Amino acid sequence: MPQLILDTIIEAPLSVVFDLARSIDLHMYSTKKTGEKAIDGVTTGLIEAGQQVRWRARHLGVKQTLTVQITAMEKPHFFEDRMTQGVFHSMDHQHIFKELEHGKVLMRDVFNFKAPLGVLGRLAEWLFLTRYMLRFLEERNQVIKEVAESGEFQVYLPV
Repeated sequence: MPQLILDTIIEAPLSVVFDLARSIDLHMYSTKKTGEKAIDGVTTGLIEAGQQVRWRARHLGVKQTLTVQITAMEKPHFFEDRMTQGVFHSMDHQHIFKELEHGKVLMRDVFNFKAPLGVLGRLAEWLFLTRYMLRFLEERNQVIKEVAESGEFQVYLPV
């Protein structure tokens, strides 16, 4: 099972970075390329512990839906989402936030997934899926960073 670990340093308050990472609206903005849209569950605002969201998107040319639930949350330092329904055999994503010196935050993603279809799925993981998922996370984190550091985060966070 592939595990991706991605660290992003963001110059913004810890609470802002944490909330942007769980903003449904920012997620849709950051994934415009794949057309991700929240279609059920929490479809706008900030997702909380125990809640779920169903996403519709196009990845690798295939339309799909994916339902994830927030299975753990320790504000403003950690939350985890797990796939409850979707194309992967399994998927979980830990979001870890640590305040650093000089007003910076370390946002760490620990993303585990397993493709379906046994040996064929493992081959897909090795050939292209792991790189695809890493690029997807990097692009999303870059948007979180840009929005947090630009001060435009108020658009995505409740007043």
